[in-house]
Amino acid sequence: MQVKNPVEGAMTALVTPFKNGVLDLENYESLIKRQIKHDIDAIIPVGTTGESATLSHKEHKECIEVAVSVCKNSNVKVLAGAGSNSTQEAIELAKFAQDCGADAILCVTPYYNKPTQEGLFQHYKAVANAVEIPLMLYNVPGRTGVNLETKTILRLFNEIPNIYGVKEASGSIEKVIDLNMSAKDLSIASGEDAINYPILSCGGRGVISVTSNLLPNKIAELTHALLQSHNYERARELNNELYAINKALFVESNPIPIKAAMYLSGLLETLEYRLPLVAPSAENLKYLERILSQYEVVQ
Repeated sequence: MQVKNPVEGAMTALVTPFKNGVLDLENYESLIKRQIKHDIDAIIPVGTTGESATLSHKEHKECIEVAVSVCKNSNVKVLAGAGSNSTQEAIELAKFAQDCGADAILCVTPYYNKPTQEGLFQHYKAVANAVEIPLMLYNVPGRTGVNLETKTILRLFNEIPNIYGVKEASGSIEKVIDLNMSAKDLSIASGEDAINYPILSCGGRGVISVTSNLLPNKIAELTHALLQSHNYERARELNNELYAINKALFVESNPIPIKAAMYLSGLLETLEYRLPLVAPSAENLKYLERILSQYEVVQ
């Protein structure tokens, strides 16, 4: 079953700005407006890049509220982060996102507790059944310690109507091809900027990008070149152009480098993280500065 109005296209996994240890919602609002200005199709508040694991539930909800409010009178959709290693907490966040007006939710696989595939199925079934808006699965085994297997993704897609897609950040192009061949209506989103082009070329319907926090115009152009214009040559050129920055933004754990790059570019007023994340090393900061000099960061 194909969900009506799935959230797809060029999507940004937003960073969460802090100021003196608390949420900087004014800066957050300006970052979202910048995304709208530069043709991004959807934003993702409080995902992994948004440091959701170290936000309080109150802060998590505030970020979703701001995102929905700012995007309300635009064409940009909100795919709200609503994941947890506790199924009940994920349900609570998903319900809040729905009540707040989010267009869909992004739900990461439970981290640390390493559920079985049956446990993952039951987790996602419970979260999806608690809401009516679309749900995108999020598979990132390098961060969570558990892999959402192809057969489990297909089972969830085929059995639960409002599960419409998956953010694939396992790094496996073969898995993307397998999923696309097995379920043509499944919406697959790239979860790794370095392989946005091959994933879109193999049937992906969108990207959930870290790089687009910095270069939304470039990520939007690359995505739209493939999905709307079928201009593979232009998309390949953009992919090659972005290779250096895509690589640099993962020189340390995400979102350490992207927040540093945004601070260096004047997009963040302060460079703050939530412990246990800390600022990048002096060596990596210089590396980021060198790579940034190759790009024009639009305001």
